[in-house]
Amino acid sequence: MDTSIKVAEVRASRGVSWLTQAFGLFRQKPFAWIGLCSGWLVITFGLIVVPFIGGVMANLLWPVFFASFAITALRQMAGEPVVMGDLFLGFKHNFRALLQLGAILLIVEIAIFALMALLGLPVAGEGDSFTLNEYVEALQGKEWILLIGFSLSVMVKGALWFAPPLIALHNMSTAHAMRWSLYAALANLGAMVVYGVTLLLIFFAGLVPWFLGLLVVIPMMVISTYIGYKEVFEAAQADTAP
Repeated sequence: MDTSIKVAEVRASRGVSWLTQAFGLFRQKPFAWIGLCSGWLVITFGLIVVPFIGGVMANLLWPVFFASFAITALRQMAGEPVVMGDLFLGFKHNFRALLQLGAILLIVEIAIFALMALLGLPVAGEGDSFTLNEYVEALQGKEWILLIGFSLSVMVKGALWFAPPLIALHNMSTAHAMRWSLYAALANLGAMVVYGVTLLLIFFAGLVPWFLGLLVVIPMMVISTYIGYKEVFEAAQADTAP
C-alpha cells in the first residue's frame, strides 16, 4: 500500500456527524444539490428501463456519479459554485478505474442474487411471470433470503464506500482503492455501522410525508460520502503533515 496515504480511526459517534455535516452543506445549496441528485436518478432510471444493457450501464456508472458528488462537495467546501455540470465530473477523473469498480460491484451483485436463487428465492423462469400478489405469496416463509441478500449487499457497498473518492481524488487504480477502502472501513467499523443505521432511519423518515423528505435525505447521503472520506483520509493526512 502507498505509505503516503493515512487512515484515521474515528469514534463510532462520528457516523452521525458525517450526516449532520452533509446536511450543513446541503442547506447552503439546497436547490443545486436537489438538481444534481434528480439528474442522477433520472439518468439511472432512464437506463434501467432500456432492455438488456440499461441495467448494466446503470450499475457500471454508480461509482462514477458518486465520484462526481465527492468532487462537487470538495469544490463547494473550497467556495466554488455547485452547478448541474458537476454531475459529470466523475467522467473526467480516472473514469476507467471508476468504471472497473462498477463492473466489480455488478459481478458481486449478480453473485449475491445467484446465491439467493440457490437458497430458494422465487425467480421467474423463461416464459413464466409473476403478478405482485403471486410473488408475495411465493415469498412467504422465505423472507430470510431477502435479509441475507440485503445484508451481503450492504457489507460489500460498505467495504467499498471510500473507493470512488479515492479513485477520483487520488488517481488510484481500482484494486488499490478497494484495498484502502476495505482497510478504512474495518478500522472505522463502529462509525460505519452507526452511519448506516442512522442513514436507514432517516431514509424511512423521509418516506413519510409523501416521499418529499427524500429531497433532503438523498442529497445528504451522497454528500456524506465525501464527508466520511475527508475525515478518515484527509484528516489523517493533515495530522501527519510536518
